[in-house]
Parts: sequence; structure tokens; C-alpha cells
Amino acid sequence: MLEQILIEDIAAEGKAIGRVDNKVVFVPFAIPGDVVDIQVTNNRKNFMEGYVVKWHKYSPNRVEPFCSHFGLCGGCKWQNLPYEEQLKFKQKQVADQLKRIGKLELPEISLIIGSKNTTHYRNKLEFTFSDSRWITREEIEKAGEIEKVPALGYHIPGRFDKVFDVNTCYLQPEPSNSIRLAVRDYAVKHGIPFINLYTKQGLLRNLIIRTASTGEVMAILSVTRYNNEVQELLNFMCINFPQITSLMYVENTKLNETISDLEVKLFAGKDHIIEEMEGLKFRVGPKSFYQTNSEQALELYRVARSFAQLTGSELVYDLYTGTGTIANFVARNAQKVVGIEYVPEAIEDAQINSQLNGITNTIFFASDIKDLLSNKFMNEHGNPDVVILDPPRSGIHPYVAKTLVAAQPMRIVYVSCNPATQARDIALMSEFYKVTRIQPIDMFPHTHHVENVVLLERR
Repeated sequence: MLEQILIEDIAAEGKAIGRVDNKVVFVPFAIPGDVVDIQVTNNRKNFMEGYVVKWHKYSPNRVEPFCSHFGLCGGCKWQNLPYEEQLKFKQKQVADQLKRIGKLELPEISLIIGSKNTTHYRNKLEFTFSDSRWITREEIEKAGEIEKVPALGYHIPGRFDKVFDVNTCYLQPEPSNSIRLAVRDYAVKHGIPFINLYTKQGLLRNLIIRTASTGEVMAILSVTRYNNEVQELLNFMCINFPQITSLMYVENTKLNETISDLEVKLFAGKDHIIEEMEGLKFRVGPKSFYQTNSEQALELYRVARSFAQLTGSELVYDLYTGTGTIANFVARNAQKVVGIEYVPEAIEDAQINSQLNGITNTIFFASDIKDLLSNKFMNEHGNPDVVILDPPRSGIHPYVAKTLVAAQPMRIVYVSCNPATQARDIALMSEFYKVTRIQPIDMFPHTHHVENVVLLERR
């Protein structure tokens, strides 16, 4: 037990930092200025990890969390930190990681673009069914033995087998909460078996809800098998939630919860929803990636387009194009846009999105970028003048960085949800490209996550 430890800072991954005898200790749910007792759970040579068991003094910056699940849920861990302070730490995180990991010479970093909405900003959430809800230590101490009750909610952080029942989630607008609660209550009332996360026995696995800025709603029910009980539940959702414009289901008998390799079947409505941005329409299917904060995605794409400095004559490569959102967003300012993405269904959506908007100067390819992007490919389709990168958190493959350097585009616009891997990747190209602009954007209020856009220009 560590007693009366002053919390001094926040680490890149969002945990608070204290120090004991020049050794760092990481704890969740505390903020700088708190004085706390810490129960150590992991004691390594260079650092410790633990959790707060007692507060001696609260930081003057602390605010009251708005969610009843704060401290239990793995999301929104910064609810106790004022939003203005969250933005300061995110700005610092971008600067620290670009300097420390990339060892890059940096221009002045633009002030982070905050989110106008700090709650109800997500357009996609996934909830997990469990035949036995997580029971907290406080509940056990207060009530002793508690009846086994099923849950529809989120995993306890670090536990694949434990799910807590969500009452209200402040991340997604209605009808998200109403749909989830109604599905849970209907399933309990009618005795439809929730899955056991150890044995994988049961029927109901997951519920995915997607909402669009256009007002359209998609719900996807993941089950181990389709039967009359599932059909009746889907009928119930149809009748009680006419807001659902796309109702789908998927049969998943795998050990994991991913559905990217499974057939998602339409039960009612359309097989997609429509997002809209600057008058452009984007088709979003059940497996499609779309930035989960629609409003901030517009800000993000405007920054990327500005950094690209397009005049209408450029050949643009949009790598990791997803459903072609950025490609179609910048197409009107370019001569031609080539989009590459490894998910075939996303590329189908990207092509449809071009057709929806009457865009004729885009072309899309479904392939692993490190396999497709080659001298032969660029000889056939042209060497890019501008490259836009928006990879997953893991960043780009070293071969992709090497190929881009060889292609010698004038500018590379690197959009990243992980400044650490972004810094690593930029370092691979830093001999030939210099960082000239940096713009952090907050896509996920109350979390430590930050999006960052970097402009690289040829030396």
C-alpha cells in the first residue's frame, strides 16, 4: 500500500501518474492534484501500477462525473477532468509522442480542435449479452449473495468474460439507450438465453447500434443461431422502433465476437444507412468503417483537405480509404483519386459512394496496401502528387513507408488515431520529408484518445 501519493500528471494512455522514490506509479480514475492511497497490483523495475483505495485530497480541477457507471466502465475515464483540461493533456500527448518517439523537428503545433458535443457524439456502439452480470465488490459487501441476472452492456476492462449491465450510456444519441433496454427486457421476459461467455452456450451474443446524422438507424443482432425466438425479438424491434431503418442479424458460432468475416443478413429495411457531409452522401454498411464522431469527422476531413493543398490538377492516393470517405471528400478538388483498402465490402461501399454523388474521377482497389502498392501499380495508375494516409492504430507497414519515399509525392497528409505509431512511421520517412503542419483534433471527449493530422512535405 502506498499512502498519500500526489498525482502529478497524466500518461499517454490516460492513466494518472504519481511518484514514489523516483519511481512512477500509474493509476486510473485520478487526476493531477489528487492526494491518494494506492493499492499496488503490479510492481516492476521501472514502474508500478495500482488503483486508488482512498482519497485524502481532491484536486481543485476535479468535476463530478455525469455517468453512474464511472469507475467501472472502461470508457469515458476522464469524466472527472474538465473538458478544457482534457484538451490540454491531449495537445501535450501529441507533442510528447512526436518528439520522444519520432525524434522529429517540429513546427508549432496548432491548437487542438475540440468537440462541440462532449456527450452523445458517437454514431456506433456495440453491446455484449451475458447470462450473468458483473457484481461489484460494494454490492456483495452490502447484500451478500445476489441473484444471478443477465446483462446487456460493456465488458469490464481487461475481462472478456465479465459484462456489466448498462443503465444509461451518454455516448450515443437516442434511440440507442431505448433500443438496448427494450431488447434486454424483452429477452429476459421471454426467457431467451443470453450467452455464457465461458462456455459460449446461449443464443444472444451482441447488439450493434449505428446512428447517422441523417436520422437513419441501423441495428445488428448477433446470435449463435437464427430461430423463432430470434425472429420474434426482431419483429418486436421492428414494431416498437420504427426509427430503425436497417434491421439486420448475423449468426456467429465462433469463439470471438467479430463479424467482419461473417454474412450479415437483412431482416427489415435497407442494408445500409446514409451519412451526409458537405452535401455528399456516404453509404455505411454493417461492416463499413466510418469515423465514429460524425460531426468531428467533418472537421478532420476539412483539415486533411486543407493540408493537401489541392488545385484540381493532382493525382491523389488515398491509402486505407475505408468506404472512400476522404477520397470522395477531396475528389472535387483533384484530377483523380486512387483509393486502396483491404476490406472488399468497404471498397464496394466506396464505389457506390462515388456513384451516389456523381463523382467520376475516383478508382478503388481492395487489397493489402503493402502487397498492391508497387512500382508496377504506380506505373499503371500514375505516381501520386499527394498521398493521404489514414491507417488503423497500428500504423503503416515499413514497406509502405519505403514505397512512398520512392514514389516522391510532393505532400503526404498523415491522419492518425495513434500519435505514437504516427511518430514512428514519420521517422521512417524523415530523411526525405519534413513535418510542416500539425493539427490535433479531439474525436473522443472524456477519453485519452486523440486524432492528429500531420503534413509532410518533400525536402
